Amino acid sequence: MHIEGTLEPELMFELAERNKVDIPFSSISEIKSAYNFHNLQSFLDIYFQGANVLINEQDFFDLTWAYLVRCKLDNVLHTEIFFDPQAHTERGIHFDDVINGIHRALVKATTELGISSKLIMCFLRHLSEESAFTVLKSALDHKDKIIGVGLDSTEIGNPAGKFENVFKHALEHGFLTVAHAGEEGPASNIYEALDLLKVSRIDHGVRCSEDEKLIKQLIAERTPLTVCPLSNIKLKVFEHMELHNLVSLLRRGLCITINSDDPAYFGGYMTDNFIAVNNAHSLSKTEIAQFTFNAIDASFISNNEKSHLRMVTQSYLDSYQ
Repeated sequence: MHIEGTLEPELMFELAERNKVDIPFSSISEIKSAYNFHNLQSFLDIYFQGANVLINEQDFFDLTWAYLVRCKLDNVLHTEIFFDPQAHTERGIHFDDVINGIHRALVKATTELGISSKLIMCFLRHLSEESAFTVLKSALDHKDKIIGVGLDSTEIGNPAGKFENVFKHALEHGFLTVAHAGEEGPASNIYEALDLLKVSRIDHGVRCSEDEKLIKQLIAERTPLTVCPLSNIKLKVFEHMELHNLVSLLRRGLCITINSDDPAYFGGYMTDNFIAVNNAHSLSKTEIAQFTFNAIDASFISNNEKSHLRMVTQSYLDSYQ
C-alpha cells in the first residue's frame, strides 16, 4: 500500500486550498472521473499531480491518519506502508517533513487505534540511481522509523539492475528489501529483483505464471507476492476479476497475499479487495483465511507477533466454520 495512493479527492481539495496549490480539477467529481486508467503510466500521471498538494509535515500526518482511520473500519491489525520521498523531495519538500508527518500518525495509531505498522521507503525507478542514493542518505538519519526499501513506479524500461548498487548499500545499512516486479513487466523482472536486489518479497508478481520454473522456485523458497487485485483490474493487468490468477497461484502453494495498492485511485481498501476476489472466485473460508495467514508470514513483524496474529486469525476462522 502506497500512502500517497490513499489521497482521497476530498482531502486533495482540502490540502490544495490550505496550501494554495493549483490542481487541474474543478470538482471532486472531476477528480473521480479522471480515475479511469488504461495502464500504469496513465495512473502515475495523476498520482504525481495529486502529490503536489502535500507540502508540510501536517499534510503527511493528515494523509496517513485518514488512511489509518479507514484501516480501522476494515479491521486491519497491522499495515506495512510504502512512501515515495522522491515524489516530494524532487519538488523541494524536505525529507524530514515527509517522514516525520507519516511517522507521527503511525505512532498515534498504535495507541489510539490498536494498529501496528512498518514503513518502507521506495525508490522511483523512472529516476536515476544517483537520485536513489541521495534519498537513501537522508533515510539513514531516520533508520528507527524505516524497516526497508522498495522499488516502484514505471517497470517497463527501468530494470532492477539499474538499482543494484543502491540496494546493496541499503542491505549493508540493515534495511530489508522488496521490489515491484512482474506487474506490467515480464516474469524475467521477478528473477532480476530476486537475484540482483536480494528482495525478501515481490510486490505484485502476477506474471510469474508465465514461467513454470519461477513458480516452482517461489513455492520452494516461500517468497511472498503482495498481489493487488482491484489495482490489477483497474490498470488492465487482467480484464476482469474472474481472469485474475491469484486464486490459482494460491492453490498451487504460492505465498499470495491480498493488498490494496493505491486504494483512493483504484476503488478499494482491504475489505473491498477481499470481497471482489470472493465474488469472482469460488473460495472456501479456509482459502480466504489463507490469504491472511500468508500475509502474517510475509510481514516484517517479530515471530512472537506473528504467532499472536495466527492465533487471532485461526480463532476467527474457527468461529465461522
